[in-house]
Amino acid sequence: MNLTRVLVCVAIMAGVTYLVRMLPLAIFRKKIRNRFVISFLSYVPYAVLAAMTLPDILYSTASMLSALAGLITAVLLAQRGKGLLTVALGAVAMVFLVERLLPLVGLLNM
Repeated sequence: MNLTRVLVCVAIMAGVTYLVRMLPLAIFRKKIRNRFVISFLSYVPYAVLAAMTLPDILYSTASMLSALAGLITAVLLAQRGKGLLTVALGAVAMVFLVERLLPLVGLLNM
């Protein structure tokens, strides 16, 4: 690829990124008072984070069963109000245990 094409691609990406961040500021000059819109916008970061991480969670281990066990463990620990470190370590420990137990049961050949 030549340098001109790379620079054009970088300029297009910078322009798109700038427009996405600048347009809401230019369009919505007044404070948003609609409760539905405010509640919708408050959930957008969580929905985007879930959409980005959930596929990686399910396909990052050797088995879908161990991934589901880790996901369920993380959700249960998070619902009980545990901290981020506890949730992460609990999920990792569950995946480790399940991946060690699956070959013993014969569900996963290692």
